[in-house]
Amino acid sequence: MEYNEKPESRINPRLESDTPQIFRTLRNIDLNLLTIFEAVYVHKGIVNAAKILNLTPSAISQSIQKLRTIFPDPLFIRKGQGVTPTAYATHLHEYISQGLESILGALDLTGSYDKQRTITIATSPTVGALVMPTIYQTIKDKFPQLLLRNIPVTDVGLQLSQFQTDLVIDSSVYSTRALSHHVLYSDRIMMVARAEHPVFKTSHMQETLSQYEFTLLMMEGAAHTDLRKRVNEMFPERQISFSSYNLVTIAALIGSSDLVGLMPARFFRLFARCWPLQVVDFVPLRDESVDFSLHYNKLSMRDPVLQSVITAIRQAF
Repeated sequence: MEYNEKPESRINPRLESDTPQIFRTLRNIDLNLLTIFEAVYVHKGIVNAAKILNLTPSAISQSIQKLRTIFPDPLFIRKGQGVTPTAYATHLHEYISQGLESILGALDLTGSYDKQRTITIATSPTVGALVMPTIYQTIKDKFPQLLLRNIPVTDVGLQLSQFQTDLVIDSSVYSTRALSHHVLYSDRIMMVARAEHPVFKTSHMQETLSQYEFTLLMMEGAAHTDLRKRVNEMFPERQISFSSYNLVTIAALIGSSDLVGLMPARFFRLFARCWPLQVVDFVPLRDESVDFSLHYNKLSMRDPVLQSVITAIRQAF
């Protein structure tokens, strides 16, 4: 078998060499000139275009003259009280109108353009499993043109301040002045063990729990500092034998061992479908809860589409 050592052919080999020339050409074309071109074309006259754009007919005429120096065509021919486009102008109109419409759709300054757009929401995998079905249905019902993208939470301050994501949903609180948040729901903290755990066979819960090893969900920063402090006071001699960043892993370990762990009620109900988990009714925990909030950059409220999405998500919960 012969081996072909010929180099791979480049796809569109002129692209790189043509790119600088494209930029130089576009730099010489004022977007305002294209807007004036469209106004004259659509309204079939310099006077009509001037009224629409709130400019003088003289300014419109000067702009058309500039376009004639760029394109090899007169573009418009006087006819009666108005003008008629040349065949070349009609050709230009087909592309310019599409280009301006695409620019307006991308900018969507008023939120009135029915264009596709992707809204990015950062969550942990577990939080995403709980909230994204509700959010997805809400967005599809109210904003069917929008697409949703779910990414992991890494550094919330950085992700939102640098607009790497539109929204973040988690249980932490951030004090950065540039960020704002709304609590979506509050969830009770529960103690969980496997259904056949020995702890359910005794009536002396407080003393019995100290005999068993616990799991720990690792969270970065100072999140839930007060809650952690109160839990440590409830279980001063608690022994942590397994810790993980992933609550799904913790639930799996609890369901297959004598480990005991803490988790919000909604997570318990979700995980109980997968593993034989049962709530340990520990009285001191009954008043403990954690808030799950929607976080966003305050500047996002200047975006009418995102503002509407935030309002819709808040109402959904």
